Amino acid sequence: MQQYRFNNLYDVIEYNAQLATKKTIIYEDGLKISNIMLKDYVDKVSGFLIDSGIKPGDKVALVMSNSWQYIVNIFAISKIGAIVVPINNFFKMDEISYVLNDARAKILFSSEKFSVETKGLLSKTEINKIVWVNGCALENENNIDYSKIMNAVYPVNKPFDLKLDDTAFILYTSGTTGKPKGAELSFKNIFSNCEGGKKLMGVKDGQIRMLSYLPMFHAFTLTATVILPVYTNSGVVVIRSISNRSDFKNLLKQLLLHRCRYFAGVPDIYSAMSKATLPWYFHWFHNVKGFISGAAPLSDEVSKRFSTSFKRGKLLQGYGITECSPIVSCNSPAENKVGSVGKPLLDYQVKICDDNMKDLEIGSIGEICVKGDCVMKGYYNRPEDTKEAIIDGWFRTGDIGRLDKEGFIYIVDRKKDLIIHKGMNIYPREIEEVLYTYDKINACAVVGIRDDDGNEVPVVYIELREDQTCTETEIKDFLKPHLASFKQPRRVYFMAELPRNATKKILKRELRELHKTIGERN
Repeated sequence: MQQYRFNNLYDVIEYNAQLATKKTIIYEDGLKISNIMLKDYVDKVSGFLIDSGIKPGDKVALVMSNSWQYIVNIFAISKIGAIVVPINNFFKMDEISYVLNDARAKILFSSEKFSVETKGLLSKTEINKIVWVNGCALENENNIDYSKIMNAVYPVNKPFDLKLDDTAFILYTSGTTGKPKGAELSFKNIFSNCEGGKKLMGVKDGQIRMLSYLPMFHAFTLTATVILPVYTNSGVVVIRSISNRSDFKNLLKQLLLHRCRYFAGVPDIYSAMSKATLPWYFHWFHNVKGFISGAAPLSDEVSKRFSTSFKRGKLLQGYGITECSPIVSCNSPAENKVGSVGKPLLDYQVKICDDNMKDLEIGSIGEICVKGDCVMKGYYNRPEDTKEAIIDGWFRTGDIGRLDKEGFIYIVDRKKDLIIHKGMNIYPREIEEVLYTYDKINACAVVGIRDDDGNEVPVVYIELREDQTCTETEIKDFLKPHLASFKQPRRVYFMAELPRNATKKILKRELRELHKTIGERN
């Protein structure tokens, strides 16, 4: 059984501050925050929270941009036994209201840039204060400027006595069906991912400095690029966003300057990197041993293109899900099977099951089930959903895959995305993989819809590369020799841009809704 050095997040902060007081733990533009500075900031914000009436078990939410303040708030909320609720900053007011009310949050930290969606939440939810980061136009007793907290003096409070199994975060799932559900993650859940990540990378404390540029509310970003580098006293390089070409260049610049050994990204980033014309010195001088891909499926085409462009540093595909804190498996530089998502992390178990949770033989395709310290405590205030999702400690991921004899996992598709046409299984990802080999296509998604006879049939949505043109007939002709007739898409639609979430994952549920609209028009 895995042993853990810390019981909670504040233990990490205290340990680092004693071990390496002046070491820089957060970099943001020209700002450097040392371990002792981070502890002081955490103590100050936790003092404010206590002064505001926050008690152990209360929920404190964040709708914020990536920033050093985001990291401070996470550890400050945790110090006093409260629970962190990171919220998707792409959400609109009604969606944010739903999460705040479902979690019964008491205080919200909001970046000023999201004020259009957050300033009216005091009247729509149970929160009694909004703390504004980077500006506060509404300052009063219910709207607090973050800078005032930083300049105030609060009594230094003792950390609440938290245990490994206590809840640290409630992370709301993307809600592919119905409303989002809050996954309760304990300190043990998060720390098990950190320890598994260390072993996977084969590195020691101090050697896992990470760039944090994807939205911090996302489970992959939060664990892999925020908590892991603090947990290992390595350092976080905060990048607020990569919304344009200039930001992308800065991302690569920071990767060079900070000599990061590992880089965590999503397939869209690796696709962009593989197509970009990078300066010769980047390839010669980057220090990256492993480029880790997660949060969405990585196509074989992007993998091949990246490997051709990047001779140094391996592209390592992993697999995770919010309810598993989130990383379940990943390839390593020592063992990297292209096409697989690697082996389970330290002490995690993975098996393939049928619909009745019966174990299937090696090589069989079925639902991926996970057991270990990564599995969430449950869905917040949803005992029935929890009972359905976790059976005898095994979490049913809803993903379809297989295991090979060496224990490597292969993802076939999402169970919810599976298309059943006249009793025949069609896996959208199989069709997408073929489409990605067509040089005119930048991105694509296959979804199942009902035809006039009530059968499910595949349709494809395509986002073309810049300055490319294409027709439905051209795509269908390309697919014919590669796929069985029952797998051939019935319709092909072209979009200027496919709908994506904050981590650039294509939102198939929106495409299904779009198709309903198209069907009504036709």
